[in-house]
Amino acid sequence: MSTIPKSVRSRATGRTTLSDVARLAGVSPITVSRALRGERAVEASLVARVQAAAQELGYVPDPAARALASRHSAQVVVLVPMLSNALFVDLLEAVQRSLRPAGYQMLMGVTHYDAGEEESLLRELLLHRPAGLLITGLEQNETSRKLIAQSGVPCVHLMEAVQDESVYSVGFSQADAGAEMTRHLLQRGRRHIVFAAAQLDPRTLQRLAGWRRELTRAGLYQAALEWRNPAPSSMALGAEMFDAILQAQPATDAIFFCNDDLAQGALLAALRSGIKVPQQVAIAGFNDLTGSDQMLPALTTVRTPRGEIGSAAAAMLLALINGDDVAVPRLDLGYQLIERSST
Repeated sequence: MSTIPKSVRSRATGRTTLSDVARLAGVSPITVSRALRGERAVEASLVARVQAAAQELGYVPDPAARALASRHSAQVVVLVPMLSNALFVDLLEAVQRSLRPAGYQMLMGVTHYDAGEEESLLRELLLHRPAGLLITGLEQNETSRKLIAQSGVPCVHLMEAVQDESVYSVGFSQADAGAEMTRHLLQRGRRHIVFAAAQLDPRTLQRLAGWRRELTRAGLYQAALEWRNPAPSSMALGAEMFDAILQAQPATDAIFFCNDDLAQGALLAALRSGIKVPQQVAIAGFNDLTGSDQMLPALTTVRTPRGEIGSAAAAMLLALINGDDVAVPRLDLGYQLIERSST
């Protein structure tokens, strides 16, 4: 049974209000609001008194009321394509570590690589009057772009570095990373290099473009070397693709998989089939996911800075929310080719 005095509980709903906290602490409601927001102008003794009263009453601030009072909430909308990929989990953890000390919480949406679903999420989540937006990629449809622009909410795009001066972004060049891995395979003497892709999201297709560019320069490009599957990326699919590629094109001497989970599945398939990697066929991946360095042989891949991207994008967004200048509005954090024994 509650021990909170009836005199300090809301008669209308039974929910403890900011005014209830003010009465118990013996201060004004505006002082409670300022104290709980952490404003420096409030004396430490008053802050302690307000916090003690709030704790005793079990007071939880109403985010909707706070949003109406300040014209935006303490929430930041973060849209990612999926949660089954460790890449986006790492990114989200970095974003949260940056936002929470500044007093902001994530309001997350998963788009499933669907522009229509992304538009619906934006419509719904913008009703919460978020303080900012962090959105993966730049493939929004025209309606979503208008929603973002008309909302007036600061927005930073993740995972891609772009030259558009009207867009704030933090990422790296997916196409350049794909090209560098292809050059690595060419330098190792590989001439029949397949690009194997799943999911077929825009960033995967940018890596494909980089691979295609380098093979074309080397005079080795053939359309038949492109293996595309729209199914979600997985180790099982990687194993299936590996077997199918070698059966259809026995001359293949290297396979560049668009994701590490595909490449890990291919390495396991090669091990089961007795195919020697890299002696018979080199295998490369992308993203340097957990376990890639433990494969047999260890997987050559591209290490992407998803944690750093999350932290830097959150910092950029906080600067925009505070009205500060952003020195580098289009931040390219680069990538690193990690050469291991699979190539």
